[in-house]
Amino acid sequence: MRKQENEVKDQTIIDSIIRNADVCRLAMCSDDEPYIVPMCFGRDGDSIYFHCAKEGKKMDMIRKNNKVCFELEGGANIARASIPCKWSIDYISVIGFGIASIVDDALEKRRALSTIMDHYGGKGPYEYSENALDNAAIIKVEIRNVSCKKSN
Repeated sequence: MRKQENEVKDQTIIDSIIRNADVCRLAMCSDDEPYIVPMCFGRDGDSIYFHCAKEGKKMDMIRKNNKVCFELEGGANIARASIPCKWSIDYISVIGFGIASIVDDALEKRRALSTIMDHYGGKGPYEYSENALDNAAIIKVEIRNVSCKKSN
């Protein structure tokens, strides 16, 4: 990190940003083509789960290259100034790297879907039909490392 004074190392703060974020942006790359997509998510320990369609660009990319990056932020606010070049953004963000996999196990799919529902304030237990489970794809990202940065 270029500005060490902006680094946040307090795990409680990092966990709070992840817990309170509404969107997680998942970044992938294959064939020298980067791609980032905002997604609904849920975190369980050192893993983040995403729900998506079974086919599409992100699934194709993960099958080719399972190394991913993700980003979440909290409290972004434009800090206006009288001089245009003095404008900035107040923010705190978490960027992480991990290894993605596609979950096939029905029990883990149920657990992942419940983790995502819990993140958005659901009140389980939840029931999932076999058809819903068959039609859902779950991406699991095993978190390798994270960093957190806050504007001054």
